[in-house]
Amino acid sequence: MGLLSLFFQSPLVFVILTTLLLYSVIFHEVAHGTAALLFGDETAYRDGRLSLNPAVHIDPIGALMVLLVGFGWAKPVPVNYGVLRDSRFARVAVALSGCAVNFFIAVLSFAALRFMTLNPVMIKVLEIVIRINIILGLFNLLPLPPLDGSRVLFTFLPASAQRVFARIEPFSFFILIFLLATGILDPVISLAEAVVRSAVGVS
Repeated sequence: MGLLSLFFQSPLVFVILTTLLLYSVIFHEVAHGTAALLFGDETAYRDGRLSLNPAVHIDPIGALMVLLVGFGWAKPVPVNYGVLRDSRFARVAVALSGCAVNFFIAVLSFAALRFMTLNPVMIKVLEIVIRINIILGLFNLLPLPPLDGSRVLFTFLPASAQRVFARIEPFSFFILIFLLATGILDPVISLAEAVVRSAVGVS
C-alpha cells in the first residue's frame, strides 16, 4: 500500500495520513524509552529520544518504506537492559511497550470511527491507520531479532541459545518482506482487527 500515488490524487490526505503513520512509529519508540526510564534506564532520556520531534527519530530508509509500501520504522531507541530494575519483568515490559502503544492507537482509531461523525476521507484515513498499527504491533511481536518479540524470547533463553538465535538477525528484514509480500500473516491481522473492532463495538 504505497502512499506516493496518493500524493498526486489528494495531497491533503497524503499529508494527514503520512503524518499519522510516521507518528505511529515514533510513539512506538518513545514508548520503549519511557518504559525503560520507569525501570531505571535513563539512556533514551539523556539522548533526547523521549521527544516527539520527528527529527530525532526518523530513519531515512524506514520513512521511505512508509511512502513506498505504507509500512516502516523509526530509529530504535537505545535501551541499556543491564540497568533495568526487576530485570526479567522490566525487559518484557520495555519490549512490549511499543507494540502496546500501536494496539492502543488502533483502539483509539476504532473508537473514533464508532463514536465520532467523520467525513468519508477521515474514515478511510483511520481505517488505514488502524491496519498499519495492527501490522506494526503484530510484526514487532515476531521473535525475529532485533524485533521486540525477540527481546521477550531472549529474556527466557540461556545465553548460548541467545547467541545461536541472534544469527537470524541479518536475514530478518528479508523474512519480513517475504511475510508482507505473500500475505501469510493476513489471517492473523484480520483476526486482530476483528477482535479490536468487536471490543470497541464497531460493526
